[in-house]
Amino acid sequence: MRWRPLLSALAGAVLLNALGALSAAMSGPMAGGAWYDALQKPALQPPGPVFGIAWTILYSLLGVALARLSLAPASRARTVALALFLLQLALNLAWSPLFFGARQILPALALLGAILLLAIAATFAARRVDGLAPWLMLPYLVWLSFALGLNWRIWALNPGA
Repeated sequence: MRWRPLLSALAGAVLLNALGALSAAMSGPMAGGAWYDALQKPALQPPGPVFGIAWTILYSLLGVALARLSLAPASRARTVALALFLLQLALNLAWSPLFFGARQILPALALLGAILLLAIAATFAARRVDGLAPWLMLPYLVWLSFALGLNWRIWALNPGA
């Protein structure tokens, strides 16, 4: 079936964007919320709309990577790659409710560190399964690293927040 990879990639992109939107919706007000607006932000903090654009692109790339991994022939390597991918994704979806909803800056920072480590492991595991999937995940790793720095600076600038 020639269309299956394309439809799977599209479905993966839509699914991950929907999950990301659900996570954001469960978090309460983000940028523009009184608590978040009152926080000191680092100088490198992008404007609010950049986050929505970035996550839409990243979740789309991750959705295609997930589809490629899912369509790969069954193997132990594929099982490991999918397990790591889904675990880091679950933690990723928990970050916004923890940071914005529960207003827990330091635990969110620790969670983000765990997400990054698992995403790196998932990327290396994906490399054993598919040639393109790890490249699709690379921008996500870069963004997670940047987000970790932002989260750390927000924590450092707002002791006791």
